[in-house]
Amino acid sequence: MTGHPFRAPTEKGRPIAQVVLRWLLQRDVVVIPKSIRADRMAENFDVFDFELTDDQMSRIAALDTGASQFFDHRDPAVVSRLGNIRLTD
Repeated sequence: MTGHPFRAPTEKGRPIAQVVLRWLLQRDVVVIPKSIRADRMAENFDVFDFELTDDQMSRIAALDTGASQFFDHRDPAVVSRLGNIRLTD
Protein backbone atom coordinates (compact mmCIF):
# COMPACT_ATOMS: atom_id res chain seq x y z
CA MET A 1 0.00 0.00 0.00
CA THR A 2 1.30 3.44 -0.81
CA GLY A 3 0.59 6.80 0.77
CA HIS A 4 -0.13 7.86 4.30
CA PRO A 5 -1.27 5.06 6.64
CA PHE A 6 -4.46 6.94 7.53
CA ARG A 7 -5.47 7.52 3.91
CA ALA A 8 -7.53 4.38 3.24
CA PRO A 9 -9.69 4.47 6.40
CA THR A 10 -10.26 8.22 6.19
CA GLU A 11 -11.19 7.98 2.51
CA LYS A 12 -13.93 5.59 3.62
CA GLY A 13 -15.30 8.30 5.92
CA ARG A 14 -13.49 7.37 9.13
CA PRO A 15 -12.18 10.28 11.21
CA ILE A 16 -8.52 9.93 12.19
CA ALA A 17 -9.58 9.68 15.85
CA GLN A 18 -11.56 6.52 15.00
CA VAL A 19 -8.59 5.05 13.17
CA VAL A 20 -6.34 5.69 16.18
CA LEU A 21 -8.88 4.17 18.58
CA ARG A 22 -9.25 1.14 16.31
CA TRP A 23 -5.44 0.78 16.07
CA LEU A 24 -5.16 0.79 19.84
CA LEU A 25 -8.02 -1.70 20.29
CA GLN A 26 -6.53 -4.09 17.74
CA ARG A 27 -3.30 -3.95 19.77
CA ASP A 28 -5.32 -4.94 22.89
CA VAL A 29 -4.75 -1.56 24.51
CA VAL A 30 -7.53 -0.42 26.82
CA VAL A 31 -8.63 3.04 25.73
CA ILE A 32 -10.69 5.60 27.60
CA PRO A 33 -11.49 8.34 25.10
CA LYS A 34 -12.66 11.64 26.51
CA SER A 35 -15.15 13.99 24.98
CA ILE A 36 -17.96 16.23 26.14
CA ARG A 37 -19.53 16.45 22.69
CA ALA A 38 -22.30 13.95 21.97
CA ASP A 39 -21.28 13.55 18.31
CA ARG A 40 -17.68 12.72 19.26
CA MET A 41 -18.84 10.28 21.94
CA ALA A 42 -20.90 8.49 19.29
CA GLU A 43 -17.86 8.41 16.96
CA ASN A 44 -15.75 6.93 19.77
CA PHE A 45 -18.16 3.98 20.03
CA ASP A 46 -18.37 3.52 16.27
CA VAL A 47 -15.06 1.65 15.92
CA PHE A 48 -16.26 -1.94 16.04
CA ASP A 49 -17.63 -2.27 12.51
CA PHE A 50 -14.28 -2.07 10.71
CA GLU A 51 -10.77 -3.43 11.07
CA LEU A 52 -7.40 -2.15 9.98
CA THR A 53 -5.33 -4.41 7.79
CA ASP A 54 -2.01 -5.81 8.99
CA ASP A 55 -0.30 -3.42 6.60
CA GLN A 56 -2.17 -0.42 8.01
CA MET A 57 -1.40 -1.55 11.57
CA SER A 58 2.31 -1.81 10.78
CA ARG A 59 2.47 1.49 8.97
CA ILE A 60 0.73 3.35 11.79
CA ALA A 61 3.11 1.76 14.31
CA ALA A 62 6.04 2.90 12.17
CA LEU A 63 4.99 6.53 12.69
CA ASP A 64 6.46 6.28 16.21
CA THR A 65 10.03 7.45 15.84
CA GLY A 66 10.76 7.13 19.56
CA ALA A 67 11.43 10.86 19.81
CA SER A 68 9.15 13.67 20.90
CA GLN A 69 8.31 16.33 18.37
CA PHE A 70 7.92 18.82 21.21
CA PHE A 71 10.56 18.19 23.87
CA ASP A 72 12.46 15.34 25.49
CA HIS A 73 11.17 14.91 29.04
CA ARG A 74 14.27 12.81 29.82
CA ASP A 75 16.66 15.68 29.04
CA PRO A 76 17.78 17.24 32.37
CA ALA A 77 18.03 20.72 30.81
CA VAL A 78 14.45 20.52 29.53
CA VAL A 79 13.18 19.20 32.86
CA SER A 80 14.97 22.01 34.71
CA ARG A 81 13.60 24.66 32.35
CA LEU A 82 10.04 23.31 32.68
CA GLY A 83 10.37 22.97 36.44
CA ASN A 84 11.33 26.62 36.75
CA ILE A 85 8.38 28.07 34.89
CA ARG A 86 6.31 30.34 37.13
CA LEU A 87 2.82 31.39 36.17
CA THR A 88 2.76 34.27 38.65
CA ASP A 89 5.43 36.56 40.06
